[in-house]
Amino acid sequence: MSELSLSFTPLLPWPALAALSVAAIIIALLSLRAGGRGAPLRLATLALVLLALTDPSLVREQREPLRTIVPIVLDRSESQSFGERMAQTEAAKAALEPALQKLGDIEPRFIDAARPGAEADGTRLFQALEEGLKDVPRERIGAAIMVTDGIVHDIPANAAALGFKAPLHVLVTGHEGERDRRLELVEAPRFGIVGKDQTIRARVVDSNLGGTEPVVITTRRDGQALEPIVARAGEIVDIPLRVEHGGANVVELKVEALPGELTAVNNKAVVTIEGVRDKLKVLLVSGEPHPGERSWRNLLRSDANVDLVHFTILRPPEKLDGTPPHELSLIAFPTADLFGRKINEFDLIIFDRYSNQTILPSVYFDNILHYVDNGGAFLVATGPDFATVQGLYYSPLESIIPARPDGSLYERAFRAHVSKDGEKHPVTRGLEGARSNPPAWGDWFRQVDAEVVKGNSILTGANDKPLLVLSREGKGRVAALLTDQMWLWARGYEGGGPHVDLMRRLAHWLMKEPDLEEEALRASAHGHDIAIERQSLEEKIDTVTMTTPSGATSQIALAPAEPGLARAHHAAKEMGLYRFQSGELTALVNVGPENPREFREVVSTTEKLKPLAEASGGTVRRLSKDASGAVTLPRVVEMREASVFGGADYIGVKRTGASELKGVETAPLAIGLWGLAALLGMIVLAWGWEGRGWEGRR
Repeated sequence: MSELSLSFTPLLPWPALAALSVAAIIIALLSLRAGGRGAPLRLATLALVLLALTDPSLVREQREPLRTIVPIVLDRSESQSFGERMAQTEAAKAALEPALQKLGDIEPRFIDAARPGAEADGTRLFQALEEGLKDVPRERIGAAIMVTDGIVHDIPANAAALGFKAPLHVLVTGHEGERDRRLELVEAPRFGIVGKDQTIRARVVDSNLGGTEPVVITTRRDGQALEPIVARAGEIVDIPLRVEHGGANVVELKVEALPGELTAVNNKAVVTIEGVRDKLKVLLVSGEPHPGERSWRNLLRSDANVDLVHFTILRPPEKLDGTPPHELSLIAFPTADLFGRKINEFDLIIFDRYSNQTILPSVYFDNILHYVDNGGAFLVATGPDFATVQGLYYSPLESIIPARPDGSLYERAFRAHVSKDGEKHPVTRGLEGARSNPPAWGDWFRQVDAEVVKGNSILTGANDKPLLVLSREGKGRVAALLTDQMWLWARGYEGGGPHVDLMRRLAHWLMKEPDLEEEALRASAHGHDIAIERQSLEEKIDTVTMTTPSGATSQIALAPAEPGLARAHHAAKEMGLYRFQSGELTALVNVGPENPREFREVVSTTEKLKPLAEASGGTVRRLSKDASGAVTLPRVVEMREASVFGGADYIGVKRTGASELKGVETAPLAIGLWGLAALLGMIVLAWGWEGRGWEGRR
């Protein structure tokens, strides 16, 4: 294909040529006014000179026609998996390719619009279209075709935003009259204070059902069923929930599926409430003044999140004398308040070198037992008295203390070691200095000789005897520290030791900090990648059972990562709630948004894309079936420029006329032999004509 055109390459700037042209016209007018016989020829000669200065050329371009590009965007989002939609999409793809290729100069380009990343929510067909046409000049696009269910979440505001002047045609999958019920989150809290209630606001929406009958919303928190809520379709209901623990509290909401419903995937919603503890209330009771009590007090007071109540018993019963009470400045020990009415207000009770001094009547020891059994935390930091019959072990607390003294003390230098269980336990795993042999921390000089009767010894001391023992009692937890020498580390004796880390971890384990659980199953999602972690003191960690949002189950093998920890990763292919099970342990994690846009509306529609398609000159229609049930498409035809590219039974592709330049031939008109001959000829003609005019006058 060749194209012929006239091209100018002026030898002078255009303003200079314009000035010369004006001067030539003035000269010609003056000559005509003077009655000169050769004025027209002079004007023609000046015009030829000016034309020569523009350097006119005939240009012949050799061009090769380019094929028109027609992008076909195939919706591969999760909502396309419902019903026959994906099969309709594949049938449309199979029919469109030969129909476009039959036109001869059309190049179909198929673009799969898969699910977006975790940062993007919803179906994004126009983003996929833009990325698929990065290497295509916009003038080559003859039309764009989308095969989708019509639920698109990145629709441009107008046709100009498409970036090309060509029709957009939409072929909608699905069927008329589809029915669906979904559970929609209206308001969901992200954080909550442990022990306090939070409110989730939700609504049940029925599409094409039209009913307002009562609907039961079942609720589960961390896998445990709660009281169901009764609501009506379209009505916003408040669902109160107690934040039971720190860390992730996973709440599942669900409504029953209806017969003939399009999908049950959106009949449930997941809310993760991060539990945050308010001020922790700790009661520290020191049986007598000693250097170690200051270490506990300083540590607990240094934490702004801890509200500390500390009492030191300065006048035990054996030191009572006849001093009148009004002459004493000591505060009476408020046993009735602390161990009676207010005991359940404390998150942790510490008895530091407290012996069975009859300060507490046996009813208050019973209160401590009930407090621990109902979920409280109790720590006994022992001293020499613990090895005697006056020790706490020989009180009603015997049933919860995990170490039984044998009546003797070790009073010589020894170095604390992390036990085999301690290497796996979060309280002592990775303590600074523990990996060297001996550990890189200072000596202690006193330890109660005791035997573990329950729980796990995570620190050992002299003769490999238990030094720190942890145990679970009912819903609560108990720890026994069989030395009163921790303060030596705090004072930096022989380099000290990790007393702050150890004491803080110990206190937080007692108060059920999720990250310090010795037997735990955790799962977290980062985009579509799920990280699974199993914490255990067992020698062998079994596989974990995974249940996907659709209900499919599979086994996941974990690989050892460090002592007591095994990990694995899983690439999630579905959005929604995943459940992981290991024995009695359960972990829940939600992949994707808590209220995904992709599943808020799943009923196919032609209305969302219709305004944009019609503004571009395109059409929107549902895919139809023939008598055999096969998907049929409208005819595809090529059209010249028009306002509407489509009709009842056809869709149009605009002819773009795009071409690629292959070569250029140039023929100068003013410069060269022919240009010079024309100019000289005109000058000679003008001279001759004027010469005859002068002769006639004479």
